[in-house]
Amino acid sequence: MSVQAIAWSPTGAVRIIDQRALPEARIERDLESAEVVAAAIRTLQVRGAPLIGIAAAMGLVAGTRELRGAPREQFLARLGQLVELLAAARPTAVNLRWALDRMARVAAATPGDGSAIWERLHAEATAIWEEDRAMCRRIGEAGLPLVPDGAKVLTHCNAGALATGGIGTALAPIYLAHEAGRALHVFVDETRPVLQGARLTAWELSHAGIPCTLIVDAAAGSLMRQANVDLVLVGADRIAVNGDFANKIGTYPLAVLARHHGVPFYCAAPSSTIDASLRDGDGIPIEQRSPDEVKTVAGRPVAPAAVAALNPAFDVTPARYVTGYITDRGLRKAPFGED
Repeated sequence: MSVQAIAWSPTGAVRIIDQRALPEARIERDLESAEVVAAAIRTLQVRGAPLIGIAAAMGLVAGTRELRGAPREQFLARLGQLVELLAAARPTAVNLRWALDRMARVAAATPGDGSAIWERLHAEATAIWEEDRAMCRRIGEAGLPLVPDGAKVLTHCNAGALATGGIGTALAPIYLAHEAGRALHVFVDETRPVLQGARLTAWELSHAGIPCTLIVDAAAGSLMRQANVDLVLVGADRIAVNGDFANKIGTYPLAVLARHHGVPFYCAAPSSTIDASLRDGDGIPIEQRSPDEVKTVAGRPVAPAAVAALNPAFDVTPARYVTGYITDRGLRKAPFGED
């Protein structure tokens, strides 16, 4: 059984699993305001492109609870401030802006005062969450034929239940293959520097009873050379119209290795991750994170304090390396039209 990464608390706060604490502890936190939700997104308590969008939508609801009786103009003005606050939390994941823009449009189109708008926003945020759950299932169904009995799958970062409102994107076909009784094995890249593969994907798959083996990122090429990988499944934070896509740093070299060794390489993501405003991946903003993430592991220094460190959170994989895109609209090829 997969985990549930987000929910409404009984008081209307945003309840999350604090992913910084995994795998040592499973800690749930109730986020009471949009400011706290934005901080949770920035500090990776909440991560994964679809889940960030859901959390932001729910954060708008939590952040405007105190304004339910306010005049319309006052409510909408504050809502606009919170939209920009949340949008700035992480720049690469297009789902964040997509969800916030959807919430803002709904608010502007809802007649009445703050109470009426707030009720409508609560319903819309819940709909975004529920749609994401259904979307994950459709991605899993689209990718299921690619995961035959006995498949050996390599994945990178975490694109499962901890990154979405449902069973994930890149992990969704794996969950459904396991559900169907197929034997399979997943090789999990550790995903330096903050180890989302080791801390999150390995924990999530083990929790679900799916056989997996953790590997250092540098071992992927050797596994492919030994014919121990049948396909690579990864997620995406933003996909350009031509099919170039941004995903966790380390994805691009995996794609190059897969092409060299003749291993099919698939990107799994919802259609909302396709950014119709970007012709190619050169326009995707790449988040630069603190050098301390590279220079420490679990808070312990692993490099000289004075040394410089580069820490891009994502890289861009050119479309030419992608075998196909597993989406909620089926298995697709680039380029994409209006989505």
